[in-house]
Amino acid sequence: MNSSVQDAAGAGQHARFTDHLWDRTKVLREAIDELEFLRRLGDGTLPLDVFRTYIEQDFLYLTGYAKALSLVAAHAPGPVEAGFWAGSAAEAATVEAALHQNLLTSGRLPESDAEPLHSPACLGYISYLTAVAATEPYAVAAAAVLPCFWIYADVGHRLAARAREVLSTDPSHPYAQWVTTYDAEEFHAAVARARELVDAAAEAATDAQREAMAEAFVIASRYELMFWDTALNKQEWPAS
Repeated sequence: MNSSVQDAAGAGQHARFTDHLWDRTKVLREAIDELEFLRRLGDGTLPLDVFRTYIEQDFLYLTGYAKALSLVAAHAPGPVEAGFWAGSAAEAATVEAALHQNLLTSGRLPESDAEPLHSPACLGYISYLTAVAATEPYAVAAAAVLPCFWIYADVGHRLAARAREVLSTDPSHPYAQWVTTYDAEEFHAAVARARELVDAAAEAATDAQREAMAEAFVIASRYELMFWDTALNKQEWPAS
């Protein structure tokens, strides 16, 4: 077993287990921060058709993510944990999805008659999360769904600050107001709770499961990078 994983899980002797996960994905998170897509999303220069593609893909992703969260809830060790993950699934499937759908139909973005199809990155991400949530122990599944909470909130905090600068000079900017919602206090509270549950799961897990938790967190973080990057740099499916 990776000794750093073992140390991080050791009964409060060292940093939280989720701190170890965060440190382990430092290079990936730095690569995410450097993405042109996120830079242009924050400063308001992202082309509107690209933003529409991103919202369409994120809407498709949320549907799959909600299913994965529901599976995590179904395998949770107790009602408190199950309630959190089930509530998060409901939030993704209803509130967040409705915000996306409203933006797509608001007339503020370019119209599109084409039916959105999952990008390879989007389909790969939700397929991975669903498979892990359905087949792996609860602790591993909880670690796999954590990056979507945590990295999204971390990136969103900086994006929202830049978007507020855009709004100060252009209050009618078509999507800067939407970007400021990335920094909602309620979402950061959910991230904190998700971390607590993953830390608790790590304490109850075996050494092998903690290593699997770290691997799942890394893989999901890779998909976070790929998902955002392919909104601007499209990865087409082979022709059928």
